[in-house]
Amino acid sequence: MQLLHSFLWILVLCSSVCKALDCQLNKSNSLKVAYTISVDKSGKGNFTTIQSAIDSVPDGNTHWIRIQISPNTYREKITIPMKKPCIFLEGADKELTSIEWDDHGVTGTSATFSSYSENLIAKGIKFKNTYNWNLPVKAENFSWRQAVSARIRGDKSAFYDCAFVGIQDTFWDEKGRHYFYKCYFEGAVDFIFGKAKSIYEKCLLSVNKGRYDPEIPGYITAQKKEWAEHESGFVFKNCEINGSGKAYLGRAWGPFSSVVIYNSTISEVIVPQGWNAWDYVGHEANFTYVEVDNRGPGAETSKRVPWVNQLNASELSKYLTLSYIDSDGWLAALSNIF
Repeated sequence: MQLLHSFLWILVLCSSVCKALDCQLNKSNSLKVAYTISVDKSGKGNFTTIQSAIDSVPDGNTHWIRIQISPNTYREKITIPMKKPCIFLEGADKELTSIEWDDHGVTGTSATFSSYSENLIAKGIKFKNTYNWNLPVKAENFSWRQAVSARIRGDKSAFYDCAFVGIQDTFWDEKGRHYFYKCYFEGAVDFIFGKAKSIYEKCLLSVNKGRYDPEIPGYITAQKKEWAEHESGFVFKNCEINGSGKAYLGRAWGPFSSVVIYNSTISEVIVPQGWNAWDYVGHEANFTYVEVDNRGPGAETSKRVPWVNQLNASELSKYLTLSYIDSDGWLAALSNIF
């Protein structure tokens, strides 16, 4: 009986916590967020650094808080901790508001921007790791280092009109459900990697491998689905892939690696084989690599690796609707913010 009582108490506690994690709107005074704070390097806002504005958000926050960031380049290494959910970072434009840093070497600590919290929105911001950009163009005997521009591991995170710029390991889409709309991604090697379950819609993926080493192909994705039931996979729909040099669409970072590319324009930057098994040769039957209704010289599939998947309409449809990441309505609710 005592065990049953304890179990019921856990259920009540869990229910309370889960509800608290759903960010609330301030409807009492017609505001769509609880309040807005501003960041301006010149001192005209509430804060002069983005990190100090984030630090001001109360732990356990349950209402959307907008942080408006004035146009400028912010040389900061930024972290949103798990205990600070419901943050809306709003820049002026991805060409005007930029967050930059140059850490490198260790993937887990190199990110310019790291977010661990649930319920994050970012709009109109460039995230850049500048470390590898100091290398000479087409230099001999150089080696890149892992230099992440952004690391996102919090569930229910959405990015609109943002940019992620780097060379190796540009964007770590680490875990959780994420949505990217009209965003820009630039890199050379594994520049979108991780095990999140994400939709990239109307995004531009730009390969810059040709700037440094045009002879050796790079890799756009390194997706890490680790087991068959894992809620993980990248979907690119209505996107554009271009750039310089050559690259694979992706290589397998996990034994069930999953990437879908649909209704997108693909330039000649993509090598004919398309995909690489990497350290998972022999696991190819477990991969989900899908290309459907794409166009452009790089979309030609006649010379693709033989293990590219062919899905019927029913199988494909589960990847193409927002319900792939939004079965509980978290993404649809964001329409109330804008």
